[in-house]
Amino acid sequence: MQNETLSVTDNRTGRSYTLPLFQGSIRATDLRQIKVEPDDFGVMSYDPAYLNTACCQSSITYIDGDKGILLYRGYPIDVLAERNSFLEVAYLLLFGELPGPAALKVWEDDITHHTLVHENIKKFMDGFHHDAHPMGMLVSTLAALSTFYPAARHVKDHTERDLQVLRLVGKIPTIAAYAYRHSLGLPYVYPDNSLGYTQNFLNMLWKMTAPKYEGNPVLARALEVLFILHADHEQNCGTTAMRCVGSSLPDPYVTAAAAAAGLSGPLHGGANEEVLKMLDEIGSVDHIPAYIDAVKAGKFKLMGFGHRVYKNYDPRARIIKQTAEQVFAVTGRNAKLDIALELEKIALEDPYFIQRKLYPNVDFYSGIIYQAMGFSPDMFTVLFAIPRMVGWLAQWKEMLDDPEQKIARPRQIYTGRMPETAGVAPQVKNELVGV
Repeated sequence: MQNETLSVTDNRTGRSYTLPLFQGSIRATDLRQIKVEPDDFGVMSYDPAYLNTACCQSSITYIDGDKGILLYRGYPIDVLAERNSFLEVAYLLLFGELPGPAALKVWEDDITHHTLVHENIKKFMDGFHHDAHPMGMLVSTLAALSTFYPAARHVKDHTERDLQVLRLVGKIPTIAAYAYRHSLGLPYVYPDNSLGYTQNFLNMLWKMTAPKYEGNPVLARALEVLFILHADHEQNCGTTAMRCVGSSLPDPYVTAAAAAAGLSGPLHGGANEEVLKMLDEIGSVDHIPAYIDAVKAGKFKLMGFGHRVYKNYDPRARIIKQTAEQVFAVTGRNAKLDIALELEKIALEDPYFIQRKLYPNVDFYSGIIYQAMGFSPDMFTVLFAIPRMVGWLAQWKEMLDDPEQKIARPRQIYTGRMPETAGVAPQVKNELVGV
């Protein structure tokens, strides 16, 4: 359309510029034509934390934060969580369509046959201290896999690339389970190829001396739903790390390790642990009104409420709330769930939180579920990383095939000293500027 442009007037010079709009956005490089002097670098966009910057085009995940919508490849998240398995959703994210029965059988078999890890990986993990954080073990072991598969560096080779995708999706539950067993001083349990993806993960976590582990199908399905909800979420911190590091074309193992490192922080994957701490601080339903008053007074934050993107009820939170009830029907009801439900009820009716658009997010209930299933809080982020590996790999593949993508190299606004203000002799100035 002819009117798909933006007119900009530079009040410093009086000159006007017409910038083309692309998908409702302007290309930041088009701003560089706006100059005061011909040898100026030009105008840059300044956007700390990328609050309003699109770094790529993607057809994987769509979020409408104002309406509370989350789509994977055009499919609503609630439909996928209700009807599909995690591996079906993984196939959808990685290849663009849900698999038919034949394709799904091949995909499940391929993943299953890549769940084993090299025996030396077990030795590598044995080198960690007994109280090593499972997330640190996961990040390190992902990076170590790079040395076992040197051909993985050929990232432009689609055959090699697809093989590494199978390996990473298949092996990350095994590595996660081994990290957990290591922390407890328990022997590692080999994958059981007769079990489904989440059932096999639970087998590697909980099997003791019984010849066959029989996991509760309700808990296995609950974990599957949680995996579906966490599989991808657009350009978040970990995913951006995957794309940014991947843009220099390293192998996917070290790239995924970088993404997992981004996920490991309390502001990203560790947020559900903070919710549990908050619920422990509240202690009982009777203490909620006083805690709400303290939040309004600025003494505490209401953990698990609000989101950078969602300005409505996080659609994942609705699904996970239902899953929590199913899990507690098996494990027994935890007092934390009653506190959470009452806290949510009060917050959703309070104008203070409504005006600030502070609605429950996915972290509000996920930690309660994980704890009820027997996981310690230091495993929560590892559980997040297992399904998110699929999203990272889908985004990585898309980035590699995007002809517009180059090695990531953001600009900066320099605020430090210059030679003439730092007492540097004039004859040294040109040398410094040229460095």
